[in-house]
Amino acid sequence: MSPYPLRTLRMLASAAVLATNLLTLPAAAQPAGVTRTDLQHHDLSAPGREAVQVRVDLAPGVAFGRHTHPGEEIIYVLIGAIEYDVEGKPPVTLKAGDVLFIPAGAVHAAKNVGPDTASELATYVVAKDKPLLTLVK
Repeated sequence: MSPYPLRTLRMLASAAVLATNLLTLPAAAQPAGVTRTDLQHHDLSAPGREAVQVRVDLAPGVAFGRHTHPGEEIIYVLIGAIEYDVEGKPPVTLKAGDVLFIPAGAVHAAKNVGPDTASELATYVVAKDKPLLTLVK
């Protein structure tokens, strides 16, 4: 038997798991005006950890509510101006080229405070098999 069918099956299974994770985010986790584009998803050499990269686009005035991640988030602002509110710290507004590190489990929120669409590259180093995002009330 050729190894290609097994390799294809593994790739399809991985894609199905990723699609399920993205599609099962609570509806409130992605408000109108927020577009999340999954860029890559890989296991890390550290047991039980994975890296996920996502582009997040926020329409003008749109906020992404308070939430946490099961690991660290590293943010790079691509365009626009985004205000980040990380619990226990004063809010900070970042512009294109600015970066922010959010520790594992930190409650935080983001809002586009500019007149145009704002975009960030979010890199997550997170625990595998846990929801990437958990909303906080």
